Amino acid sequence: MERMRINADAAAAVEKYLEYRRIVGEDDGGQLFTPEEYEEYKNKVLPQRMQNRLYVSWGVPGGIDCKLIGPETPCFCTHRYKQHKTDFKQIPEGRPLLLPCKVKGCRCESYHYVPLNGSQPVRCRCKHFPDEHSEAGGFVCKRCSTCVGFHSPYTCGCRQPSFSHETLVETKEERQARGRPVGKDVPYAAMGGLTGFSSLAEGYMRLDDSGVGAPPRDVLESAGTAMDHTVVKTYEGRQLQPGFDVNSVATQMSRVKTSEEEDMAYFERRYQERLKNEKMAKHQKGASSSRAKPPSGTSPQTQK
Repeated sequence: MERMRINADAAAAVEKYLEYRRIVGEDDGGQLFTPEEYEEYKNKVLPQRMQNRLYVSWGVPGGIDCKLIGPETPCFCTHRYKQHKTDFKQIPEGRPLLLPCKVKGCRCESYHYVPLNGSQPVRCRCKHFPDEHSEAGGFVCKRCSTCVGFHSPYTCGCRQPSFSHETLVETKEERQARGRPVGKDVPYAAMGGLTGFSSLAEGYMRLDDSGVGAPPRDVLESAGTAMDHTVVKTYEGRQLQPGFDVNSVATQMSRVKTSEEEDMAYFERRYQERLKNEKMAKHQKGASSSRAKPPSGTSPQTQK
């Protein structure tokens, strides 16, 4: 594989372009702004964007946020979230908030998340994919006459069917009222529900207030083998139903914050345990094979 090497000036230019793309998104229509237009855009749009940011998530009402939407997350209409209207001079008072698609010819009235099964979108009960349904309201199938709307029996990681989930668009104040993290104010376009690296994980694996919460300290410090998985051990048997109180877990965890040194000591101890177990297993395997092997020069008849 051929390596590409660029000098410091070229690397800085790439960084500036990436920063430009994160801020402008699709608003330039594919034609780069001039430096003057770029500055004018930032002075006009960034203040209102940071003040009127909208947070988008997908989950069962009253439950955890199973999916936090980001700029590249596809919609039912197959277009990305960043290709929908996400900036508002003034947030509408009506609910739900509608984020129509900006792609020419698309009839999508508002962003609507569809979960993935591996790398493919889930199928409707009529066996057809989302792109084989109309993106207009109702999501009627275009390939069969029996389907009256997209309805998938796919089960989410929270153990609830996908049709019981909803795409929620909310303001910063509304999200804070639900006890969910809002992160820092950023100037980037179409950030949706992303507030940090943990936002990229599914809700049932996300150990923050938008997911299942962090495990209690006694689980982290409990005795066990190196093969034990802390997350599985913590939430084994716990039902992630709409009645599950995420805030109670957050309250539990408010007193179990550990320092970086304690965290590193914990992972080092687990690592040493795993090495010890692997060495013991290897030693036992070698001992058993040596007992089963007949001495050199001894025939099977002699052994009998």
